Amino acid sequence: MLTSIVVAIVRTCTRFAPVTLVVGLALAVGAGVYTAHHFKINTDINTLISPNLDWRQRDQQFEQAFDRDRTILVVIDSPTPELTRSAEQALEQKLRGDTAHFASVHPLGSGEFFEKNGLLFLPTDQVREATSQFEQAAPLVEIMAGDPSIRGLTGALETGLAGVKRGQVTLDGTARPFNYVAQTVEDVLDKRNAAFSWRQLVSDKPLADSDRRAFIELKPILNYQELEPGKGATDAIRQAATELDLAGEYQARVRLTGPVPIANEEYATVQDGAVVNGIGTVIVVLFILWMALHSGKIILAVFINLFIGLSITTAVGLMMAGSFNLLSVAFAVLFVGLGVDFGIQFSVRYRSERFKNDNIPQALEEAARRSAVPLSLAAMATAAGFLCFLPTDYKGISELGEIAGAGMLIAFLSSITVLPALLRLFHPPGENEPVGYAFLAPVDHFLEKHRVPIIVGTLAIVAAGLPLLYFMKFDFNPMNLRNPNAESIATFLDLRKDPNTGANAIDVMTKSEADAKQIEARLEKLPEVLRVMSLDFFVPDDQPAKLKLIAQAAKVLEPALNPDSIDAPPTDAENVDSLNSSVASLRKTAGEAKGPGADANRRLADALERLAKSDEATRNKAQAIFVTPLKVVFDQLKSALQAQQVSLKTLPPDLVSSWKTKDGLMRVEALPRGDPNDNDNLRRFANAVLAAEPTAIGGPVSILKSGDTVVKAFIHAGIYSLVVISLLLWITLRRITDVLVTLVPLLVAGAVTLEICVLIGLPLNFANIVALPLLLGVGVAFKIYYVTAWRSGRTNLLQSSLTRAIFFSAMTTATAFGSLWLSSHPGTSSMGKLLALSLVTTLAAVLLFQPALMGKPRNVG
Repeated sequence: MLTSIVVAIVRTCTRFAPVTLVVGLALAVGAGVYTAHHFKINTDINTLISPNLDWRQRDQQFEQAFDRDRTILVVIDSPTPELTRSAEQALEQKLRGDTAHFASVHPLGSGEFFEKNGLLFLPTDQVREATSQFEQAAPLVEIMAGDPSIRGLTGALETGLAGVKRGQVTLDGTARPFNYVAQTVEDVLDKRNAAFSWRQLVSDKPLADSDRRAFIELKPILNYQELEPGKGATDAIRQAATELDLAGEYQARVRLTGPVPIANEEYATVQDGAVVNGIGTVIVVLFILWMALHSGKIILAVFINLFIGLSITTAVGLMMAGSFNLLSVAFAVLFVGLGVDFGIQFSVRYRSERFKNDNIPQALEEAARRSAVPLSLAAMATAAGFLCFLPTDYKGISELGEIAGAGMLIAFLSSITVLPALLRLFHPPGENEPVGYAFLAPVDHFLEKHRVPIIVGTLAIVAAGLPLLYFMKFDFNPMNLRNPNAESIATFLDLRKDPNTGANAIDVMTKSEADAKQIEARLEKLPEVLRVMSLDFFVPDDQPAKLKLIAQAAKVLEPALNPDSIDAPPTDAENVDSLNSSVASLRKTAGEAKGPGADANRRLADALERLAKSDEATRNKAQAIFVTPLKVVFDQLKSALQAQQVSLKTLPPDLVSSWKTKDGLMRVEALPRGDPNDNDNLRRFANAVLAAEPTAIGGPVSILKSGDTVVKAFIHAGIYSLVVISLLLWITLRRITDVLVTLVPLLVAGAVTLEICVLIGLPLNFANIVALPLLLGVGVAFKIYYVTAWRSGRTNLLQSSLTRAIFFSAMTTATAFGSLWLSSHPGTSSMGKLLALSLVTTLAAVLLFQPALMGKPRNVG
């Protein structure tokens, strides 16, 4: 019945070839127009998992409440904290005026609130030490505030030297600050990049990267009509940084990360090289088709049929899913790889029949008769293998299965309708010789003669490798699927090294302040947790004592910071005189003494002497390098001395909204202890937090739960696929032994693929695991061709036209997968790598293991 239906369809389409082709082209054009108007790729990895899972629903609730997915994080790095702060203020002010691209702009961990109340967040002992230093520095501050120039700086220097003479400061105590000042002056004189930090000068240890880094968080206005909705906003930030010349003015590096830039660059990375790879793939596929078909007309027919099917499948996929995701977009490669298989199988069968009968309609009809069952069964089994992923919670693969499953049916239908019509219209020349591989006769005889040792040996080797599967790894971290060279990813990975940035934070939501405190208490006890924060964190403890210390310092320091008058700027001659005076004082202080302090005094004297002898422009540059950050520090000191009592009611609204919503939903944040780049460490952290707070959410929890979901999805889908394909094969073949002959090589190929993955260190991940359902699709299709030919009594299969069709079909599929392997996107590349590996093992199982497993046909003695 199935054969009769396929033959009738081919006969009708061949008879009405022009009409069939017009209908096919019309559908393809209509599908292309629909695709052009509805094409969309969702690059958000978070959406690859079903939103119906309980932890995903909490994720969504969290995002809706705190709107963390629609953000851009601007990271500003400069050589000094003062330059960073100046660059941050300039960029923040400019971006606040851009209401066309940004709904909100606010700095993180800085701004007016933190500059005013920052001292309150230090331990009381540190506040006492800092305010004491402020009071001691008041004389120096007064000099520099009243005369912000080289003259004032050297005046402060001489005051410091007087302290050395009086014994208030040891000579060696000047070594570190004087060497630092000298190094800066030398950099200016030697025309190197020079920068000076007053915070570094007064610090007794080197500043950390976090001290020289600032963050601005923006909520962009997204344009969802574009494939990269946030591109306008990210471009606006880069343009603003360029117009402000942050790199030249403040030596600042501006980087973007966060959900919006990551999504933008993810799409750009997927696009990168796609056109070149696509063109290269088409050229190689054309060459392979020429080797397989030896006819330009047949190749053209196969190609036209392929692109008609691809156009229709693309539109159908968009209709079903609404958009493609980073996995389902691979349907195009799968369609080319598998869809061309049907075209090659039919065309090679047609060539074989054309050699016997030069009448094209009759050859097409006979080709349909002989290929009806294997083609139909291969299409249904492949589609079933993909569609079995529909019930799983791994939405990325579920949608791919849905689209690819439909695509297999479309490819089959076009191969028995449009392709025969094209062959009839193009009228390719007849065949002069049989289509097959006669040179493989010795291999056929070897497999037949030694089939038992081959079967036993193959199964023994596969079984011996099964313990390797214990070491099979699954990379649960989706960040490893992204391009580490993309700015947004590289910046995220850089920030993740510092646990205080919160890149790997886990959150717990509650609506009760009492519950929030209890959650904090439970999480703080966990050894895997480094720090726990909530909105209460921003209300410092022991405020009365700290405010008293700050008020005492303010009495001493505020008059120094705000002198009654500021001296008129000195002339260059006056600056030279002050430099020479300080040179003399430094040399006098060093005298004939030995040691680091004396050496530093002499080094600084030499540097200042060189500066005095240089030109005015160099001195002005040196003055700016020291005075500009001095003004920043003085402004920050003025703010810090204005600290006031902080309570939940006085916190800035934008800070409160990031920790508590208007309806009272609060979050408690936990940060991990240990290596933040270690997946095992993150898993332990996530498990520990979940054990204490089962409703916790956030990056490490999502990674843990996503991995569990994906593994479960593939176990379930694999079982479904085997059951459905087994039933389909049994219904068609009606023999359990024939079903096993089809499936056992498939299982062998799957086991060998995973064993090789362990040996070459290729872990499974969210992207490349798509190779496993494809293994079912390709493997079942190829094996069905052999089993149906074997059941019909055909022998010496390796010499037949069937092997030629399978071999070249595998070559075209490998080419399609190879284009994925060459992608600059790590996830896509790993997908192509595992797909190619699975194809090699599948082809080996088909060509070498299956003929030995089948033996001679039953009706052959």
